[in-house]
Amino acid sequence: MISLLYIAALIIAIAFAVLVIYLAKVLKVLQRTMTHVADTLEGLEKQMEGITIETTSLLNKTNKLAEDVNDKSVRLNTLVDGIKGLGDTVNEFNTSIRSVTKSISSVTEENKEATAQAMKWGTVVMQLWKKRKNDQEEQIKK
Repeated sequence: MISLLYIAALIIAIAFAVLVIYLAKVLKVLQRTMTHVADTLEGLEKQMEGITIETTSLLNKTNKLAEDVNDKSVRLNTLVDGIKGLGDTVNEFNTSIRSVTKSISSVTEENKEATAQAMKWGTVVMQLWKKRKNDQEEQIKK
């Protein structure tokens, strides 16, 4: 019975030794894996620093661009207001011209006959003046 205990203890010792050997190999592989993970994380950290710097730069440029767009928008609003004022002035001018045209048309329509008579009298006066002028020239030539 004692030899059975020795054999059992020997088997347990061999099993424990095998377990320790395999556990040591697993831990060694795990250590290599953790080293690779640490290296990868370190590289990732460096890349993140670069990305952070580029992102900050991009954000600053975007802010400057937004300020520029706002400034130009304000200037454009001023220009649009000026053009609107010009359009209003042109509309008022057109209204005034229409009013004057209507007045002239109505006055002309009302005085149509008087205008026709004035034209006839003007024509008669011009003919008399030409006739008199011709008569005076003929007298000078004689």
